[in-house]
Amino acid sequence: MKIIFLGTNGWYDTDMGNTVCILVRTEEFDLVLDAGNGFYKLDRYIDRTSKKPLYLFLSHFHLDHIIGLHTLNKFSFPQGLIICGPTGSREVLTRFVNRPFTAALSDLPYSVEIYELPADLTNLPFPVETMPLNHPVLTLGYRITLDNKLICYCSDTGYCNNAVTLSRSADFLIAECAYRQEQFSEAWPHLNPEAAARIAAEAGVKQLALTHFDARLYTTYADREESETIARKIFPETFAARDDQEIDL
Repeated sequence: MKIIFLGTNGWYDTDMGNTVCILVRTEEFDLVLDAGNGFYKLDRYIDRTSKKPLYLFLSHFHLDHIIGLHTLNKFSFPQGLIICGPTGSREVLTRFVNRPFTAALSDLPYSVEIYELPADLTNLPFPVETMPLNHPVLTLGYRITLDNKLICYCSDTGYCNNAVTLSRSADFLIAECAYRQEQFSEAWPHLNPEAAARIAAEAGVKQLALTHFDARLYTTYADREESETIARKIFPETFAARDDQEIDL
């Protein structure tokens, strides 16, 4: 299994990276976690003749997680695309990925299906669990089992029990780290490095990747490295992800 960070910024693009998008490649499936502007890089890693089933998992509908969908018409996915997201995904996506904003889903040169989770979980050919996270809008965390590996994805959330539950004994936890040390907001919940590491430690995961760094707060790689150092004091197996970084799991 290979995990490729196509975008690691939160909120907006900078010279530090694109907004959040992660590709998970396995022998049987290709999975994409969120569709920020890093989404446009998919064809660097997925061959246009690939027949491997392709799934996109959306955590929620804030623009830094779906803005990359306007590049869907640059791709040729002969296998089609299945988009999985929270309740309401069909209505939101058919409105957003449509005129006058961009090319309509119905005009793409390949098939697109939309699953709303958790209602459509039984349609998926591999085990997936979802739970709502702590964010001002409905945001799903994911627990996905593939190739005998357990991947957990928790983006855009404050510390919450659901994040710990989803991450329990995961091989690889991908967690957001929008805030810097000691920063917190009850009105706009996100994780700081201490909170992300606390989730990893309490859940007993094997490795923690920090991503979704707030572009306004993290303006240099040194900023990310500082949060990595802080998180490692609580959970040593932590790293701060960068755009185009590849991890073998």
